[in-house]
Amino acid sequence: FQTDAASGSSGWLVFFFCVFFSGAPGDPPPEAASVQGTLPHFIQEPEDAYIVKSNPIKLRCRALPALQIFFKCNGEWVHQNEHFSQEYKDLSTGLKVREVMINVSRQQVEDFHGPEDFWCLCVAWSHLGTSKSRKATVRIAYLRKNFEQDPQGKEVPINGMIVLHCRPPEGVPVAEVEWLKNQELLNPFTDDNIDTRADHNLIINEARLSDSGNYTCLASNVVAKRHSATAAVIVFVNGGWDEWSEWTECSSQCRRQRGRDCSSPAPRHSGRMCDGNSEATENCTDGLCIQNQKLLHDVNPQSDSNDVALYSGLGAGIIAVVILVVAVMLYRKNHSEYGVDVIDPSALAGGNPLLLNSSIQPDLTVGRTYSTPLCFQDGTDKELFDPLPDIKIKVQSSFMVSLGLTERAAFNSKAPAETFPRDLSRDYCSTADKHKRGLLTLNGPISTGRKEVRTAGQYGHLGGRLVVPNTGVSLLVPHGAVAENTSMEMYMEINQGEASVQTDEDCEILLGPEVTYGPSDLDLYCPVAITIAHCAEVDGENWNIQLKRQTQDSKWEDVMSVEEESTSCYCQMDSKSCHLLLEQPGSYALVGEPLTQAAVKRLKVAVFGSMEMGSYIYSLRVYCVDDTPHAFQGVVVAEKNRGGQLLEEPKMLPFKANTFSLQVSIQDVPQFLWSIKPFTTCQEFSFPQVWRSNQQPLHCAFSLERYSPATAQLSCKISVRQVKGQEQILQVYTAVAETEKESVPFLLQQKDCTVTSETGPTAFKIPLSIRQKICATFDTAKAKGKDWQLLAQKLNLNRNLGYFAKQQSPSAVILSLWEARNQDTADLDSLASALEEIGKIHSKSSPKDHDESDSDFSHIEESSLCRTDRQTNHNAEDSLPEYVG
Repeated sequence: FQTDAASGSSGWLVFFFCVFFSGAPGDPPPEAASVQGTLPHFIQEPEDAYIVKSNPIKLRCRALPALQIFFKCNGEWVHQNEHFSQEYKDLSTGLKVREVMINVSRQQVEDFHGPEDFWCLCVAWSHLGTSKSRKATVRIAYLRKNFEQDPQGKEVPINGMIVLHCRPPEGVPVAEVEWLKNQELLNPFTDDNIDTRADHNLIINEARLSDSGNYTCLASNVVAKRHSATAAVIVFVNGGWDEWSEWTECSSQCRRQRGRDCSSPAPRHSGRMCDGNSEATENCTDGLCIQNQKLLHDVNPQSDSNDVALYSGLGAGIIAVVILVVAVMLYRKNHSEYGVDVIDPSALAGGNPLLLNSSIQPDLTVGRTYSTPLCFQDGTDKELFDPLPDIKIKVQSSFMVSLGLTERAAFNSKAPAETFPRDLSRDYCSTADKHKRGLLTLNGPISTGRKEVRTAGQYGHLGGRLVVPNTGVSLLVPHGAVAENTSMEMYMEINQGEASVQTDEDCEILLGPEVTYGPSDLDLYCPVAITIAHCAEVDGENWNIQLKRQTQDSKWEDVMSVEEESTSCYCQMDSKSCHLLLEQPGSYALVGEPLTQAAVKRLKVAVFGSMEMGSYIYSLRVYCVDDTPHAFQGVVVAEKNRGGQLLEEPKMLPFKANTFSLQVSIQDVPQFLWSIKPFTTCQEFSFPQVWRSNQQPLHCAFSLERYSPATAQLSCKISVRQVKGQEQILQVYTAVAETEKESVPFLLQQKDCTVTSETGPTAFKIPLSIRQKICATFDTAKAKGKDWQLLAQKLNLNRNLGYFAKQQSPSAVILSLWEARNQDTADLDSLASALEEIGKIHSKSSPKDHDESDSDFSHIEESSLCRTDRQTNHNAEDSLPEYVG
């Protein structure tokens, strides 16, 4: 037999012969079936095992009744000599129990190159037949040194949320994660404020001062333990003012004072000091006020004659100064045509060139004196410009600009520092309107006769999308948010009335429109997704951006900072839009505070024109507006009512928070065809006007007069530039004759121009069945790492994961946010690519058992998503079985 066993093909015959007569693997003899008995029953089956370093592992099987037990590994029978077996009688049943053991070495596992892990099972024989055990996989255990994501240190206000992210090193088996604070193990079961369920993340729901410390993520498996980098967490307390003290008695200088302390609470752990002044003073005129070292009620009446003489002298002096000022103004009026630097006297009245008679529009065609910025915010507003104290407004001729003789507006206030601390120097905002201190006007663009823009729709269990046309504002109602067999009306509106946000930060500005969604008693099963366009160049180092909500008493409260963690809502800032996941209906606004002079808000600049009826004058109107569709839509509506034409495609101008003004100039006007009044070729907006425009357009005009009615065309350039900043050129080339005017589209066609409400499957990019399968795949955390957190990571949603962890279906909320972010794109490539990457990671790190299907992603693979996307969503649903496994 040894010869046959070594002779290749005859080996199988020898093996069968041994099995038949000794009970080794093979079919039982025919007469065995007639013997009374039962099939073998496994008391112990082989278990999955991991080889640590070079130590072999042992696999065991026990079965009764069993004549023989043999191991089969990777489809090959293990040689009989490698089995260690013993037999004993079960005292309770009287049946013989057979136990078999084999060793598996590291070399065996490394030498195996198959499509799956190294595996073994047992086959047991009795007189009645055979039984097979479960498969046991054998893998080489390891744990890499480097964490995929280390926790990062944080500074968190007291009662704020702390979320520390940790992704352990790759390992087999998958590492378990624990958290250490100051090198001591944290026990989430003894502290309800601590939650570690969100897939290795540490969540402290309400930060306490005692939560400050050094946190470390500890990963361990059968091979080793690894410590992450230490994350220092500081819980700070911002200072708060105590009650005001009582007023002091009136001093001899007719002043009284009162003070307050920053002690309720006092700032701790580098918390911010209180905003504002600790002392306040005011005038007083009670009995303690002294004049000429005597009490007022003790002044001798005989001294009245002296007072009369004193006041008479003062009055004469004032009259002389007034006469001198009038004389200077008249002289400048007569000689202004020959000068190059005109100071606008209206600056003395608060910066409003039309303040003396705000009901009269300036006539640009007569007179020799031209007040500098021929600019206004709203032709229907009584306050065309808000007062800008301590600002001198300069006018430069185009000749001066071309020579570079003028560079910036003359600000009387001191220039700010190049960078600002977290609490921003108050000097930076000192040029802002004094009467607007602490207020952010949420008025929309130029008045169109409506206080708000509103749209509504009826939504049921299938969900849908609500769009406010041409504003960059939309609402996504996810599938399942509304209960089955019910429907409700939802609405959105953009407030253009007199609403305002109360704020303690003078430098905060409105970055987008104030948006309200409702009704107020709305009760949904999952959060809605709201998209709001904004005008900030998003950069965490240069901006502090906050989401605010209006309370029932019409006050505004901070909801969250976009850089902080929160479980009440989620804020995703993209380059031009902010996407919010909200559960509470109401009014919301996005405001920003610049942290450095490098902070940029985007402006949209555009030029419109029209011929004045019955004259040779053509008016060019240049608008500078926050770069949001809603703000520019107000300009479009106003110009359409006025009969204006858009002469050049609007352009974006980055405007920095560097306190430098914005200049608008007209260039290259044909001198022999058109004339323009002197000193109006360059006009200027002060920095506060532009920076704090808060969605309200700024507007200046140039009036050109043609010499002959035969002139039928106008060509020129409009330069819009920030001093020591960037510039945009608007090229004007238009027909001006009444018979040659063409209708120029005011807006490029957008997807949401006409469609305001979509319901059911047509409102979503992802077909419902695929969405449900994705949620079923990722909502349950698995040992192999294929869960919703990995989905969020691949979709670039790596922050504030604690919000998703609190949701009933984290994957569904993640997909709703993906839908909101990709509503204007035409394909599902980003989602398909993310799923494909997850599938590749899973296949590399976690090969499946032999009996499993080829892929858990067979129903959501890239080809399925791409094919369904080539059809309408409705057709994709109908033909889903053709494309989805």
